[in-house]
Amino acid sequence: MKLRTSAGAAALALTAALTLTACGQDEPGDAPSASPSASPSAAATEMPQPTEEDIAAVDAVTVKGKAGKEPKLSFDKGLQLSAPTSRVVDEGDGDPVTEGAKVTIDYVAYDGDATKLGSTWDSAAPESFIMGDAQYSLLTEPLTGQKVGSRVLVANSGPAQDGSTQTVVNLVEVTGVEDVPTRAEGEAVEPAEGLPAVTLDDSGEPSVEIPEGYEAPKKLVAQTLIKGDGPKVTKDQTVTAQYTGWTLDGTVFDSSWERGTPASFSLQQVIKGWTNGLSGQTVGSQVLLVIPAEQAYGSNPPQGSSIEPDSPLVFVVDILDAE
Repeated sequence: MKLRTSAGAAALALTAALTLTACGQDEPGDAPSASPSASPSAAATEMPQPTEEDIAAVDAVTVKGKAGKEPKLSFDKGLQLSAPTSRVVDEGDGDPVTEGAKVTIDYVAYDGDATKLGSTWDSAAPESFIMGDAQYSLLTEPLTGQKVGSRVLVANSGPAQDGSTQTVVNLVEVTGVEDVPTRAEGEAVEPAEGLPAVTLDDSGEPSVEIPEGYEAPKKLVAQTLIKGDGPKVTKDQTVTAQYTGWTLDGTVFDSSWERGTPASFSLQQVIKGWTNGLSGQTVGSQVLLVIPAEQAYGSNPPQGSSIEPDSPLVFVVDILDAE
């Protein structure tokens, strides 16, 4: 799954990329296969435990500045760790962080030589994600059970893209926690005839039946199945969604339902069929997307996925949130 790099969030994307690589997450091309973004999904794996030396190194990081504003971090240059390591700097007194909740954070990131990489405070663009999302597995253990207002140091070392070892140290401040629905909620809409038939189980997880002899459409199909009463989604937003994707023979190639948690995607960083098919829909809606190959992956499907070149795709997407 492609990491989000919304304005001001490049440092966190870098941190997540380093962490997933260092902790044995799936490399691009590994199963599970493709998501609506430009690369395969990563499944969560158990994090290695920090050593006494790791803990002492993170304990030695000095944090200057009050909560609510960007702090300054200082520590000896050349910091390296053998495992992800965290430390609670301040305990909050707001709502608790729980599995499946939408968590909003501000953060500042430094490299192992104590040079600032970036900050959400610089761009006034806090980062939000669903607790338990594999993209943010580095934050799952440190933030679980914390409360709004908490400040937590989260650090790790891992291979950079050039093969070198790089360390990233984040000071993460929890600024908000919000419950999101687990499925689409709204008024059922009768779909047009001849489309793939969607059936929901008791939890809301969809399955589809592709009609015999069904031919891929030349134009994108975006059929609303449940009409939510939330605001309209725009192309510049990030959506939080439950979804399943199928090839036209009915084979599942990716599913947030199977992973057990919704996922968040910038509509600027997904396949065109998602960008064009979800913009204009309302939060709370469920949408059937039948996507021509040129608005999916075209002739270049993600490496290692079950998607053949020039394949049309089918998705059922529950839009849970947009920001």
